[in-house]
Amino acid sequence: MLPSQALLPAVLFALAALRALASDTFLAAVYEHAVILPQPTQEPVPASNALALMNRNMDVLEGAIKEAAQQGAHIIVTPEDGIYGWRFTRESIYPYLEDIPDPAVNWIPCTDPSRFGPTPVQERLSCMARNNSIYVVANIGDKKPCDSSDPSCPRDGRYHYNTDVVFDAQGKLVARYHKYNLFLGENQFNYPKEPEAVTFETPFGKFGIFTCFDILFYEPAVVLVNKMQVDTVLFPTAWMNVLPFLTAIEFHSAWAMGMGVNVLAANTHNTSMEMTGSGIYAPTGARTYSYNMKTEEGHLLIAELDAHPRLSSASPPTVSWNSYALSVERFSHNGHEFTGIIFEDPFTFTELTKPGGNVTVCQKDLCCHLSYKMAEKRDEEVYVLGAFDGLHVFEGQYYLQICTLLKCPSTNMSTCGQPVEMAQTKFDVFSLSGTFGTSHVFPEVLYSGVQLAPGEFEVLADGRLINRNATSKPVLSVTLFGRWYEKDPPSMDQASA
Repeated sequence: MLPSQALLPAVLFALAALRALASDTFLAAVYEHAVILPQPTQEPVPASNALALMNRNMDVLEGAIKEAAQQGAHIIVTPEDGIYGWRFTRESIYPYLEDIPDPAVNWIPCTDPSRFGPTPVQERLSCMARNNSIYVVANIGDKKPCDSSDPSCPRDGRYHYNTDVVFDAQGKLVARYHKYNLFLGENQFNYPKEPEAVTFETPFGKFGIFTCFDILFYEPAVVLVNKMQVDTVLFPTAWMNVLPFLTAIEFHSAWAMGMGVNVLAANTHNTSMEMTGSGIYAPTGARTYSYNMKTEEGHLLIAELDAHPRLSSASPPTVSWNSYALSVERFSHNGHEFTGIIFEDPFTFTELTKPGGNVTVCQKDLCCHLSYKMAEKRDEEVYVLGAFDGLHVFEGQYYLQICTLLKCPSTNMSTCGQPVEMAQTKFDVFSLSGTFGTSHVFPEVLYSGVQLAPGEFEVLADGRLINRNATSKPVLSVTLFGRWYEKDPPSMDQASA
């Protein structure tokens, strides 16, 4: 006897759960979405117009979700701002917001859409998950009323939150996360009063979730990994790429490696704003990724991941990031030190004048050691070793310790540190280390054309970032990006912001 239509989603969910339980791996998907943007306006549009725009974006997302499910994916992540875009004031965002309840209410919007008032977006997302038996991760806006009994209540009587939601394969709301570290210009949203460490269990591991700018801070990102022990991080983002260290694919893959977790990063796609770069990242490197500044199309990525990467035999060793660097004498001082600016930070640089050798450069308490051998020293290309130990204060304040080998845009030393996308020099050997005061260091290797190098480098237990073989492509940068959270300035009063 065939199951009734009403039972079919539950049967499919059970089968999906059994399929996941049968293996220590799962199939993950992310979709980089070219968001259909609203017309900029100071005043709110009618709710019907807002919903029409959101449905146009959800039409595209639904196509990606169906395709991912057909390929066997268990979960798919879509980008921050992926349903309504940006260009909002506090007033004009309002028609796009819904009241998103606490997942503890045990709610499937697809089958009970009116339980919490009009929630057409949550209903549609829930049905996408339920009808395709796949976990769906999306970013929408939450609205919460407040009154004068709350001294922090905004004048318009409501809080607006940049919010991630997760629906399981039955369409049930299983997670809601309010973004804690808002980026500049997100004035349409409020800060939550406390950072939320949001996790949920699945048949294929424990998941945590946060959004975009959150990844640069201790809460909630590091808390989810170190204290909550999540296996996989879900990461909707609208990331504007900044070379040489903060392109999306480069930093997000490095964070996965440095923290020892999987990261599913879904970026928006808007080349005019330098937004591209999504990936499925394991602690051992990128399983798949996309970086595309040439076209305006969205892109679906699917790859297999270990459900519990810490238990994997391929799991990287625990790293003592300063062990090697503190054990060696300072390498030769070549007298070519100078100051250069990267993203408003003053780095101390020294030029690599020879085809190979051992070089040290220091700034404050950070000394960076490099052993290297170029395949060929080119007269038209200049590489430097750089160090920065200080508080970054541009577009956010956070303390950095960075050691980097990088290519300069030209032979004019004053250009060193400025963005460059192409190179011609390959390296037979590189070994980079530093006397870091922090245990949170993220290893980056970026090749010419803004490409990753999965499988071509590793971090040794003593903190050295080394190549396994001669680089397959010319090198843009090799970087140890350290975040010293304890030296960050005190957080602003989030509730009053």
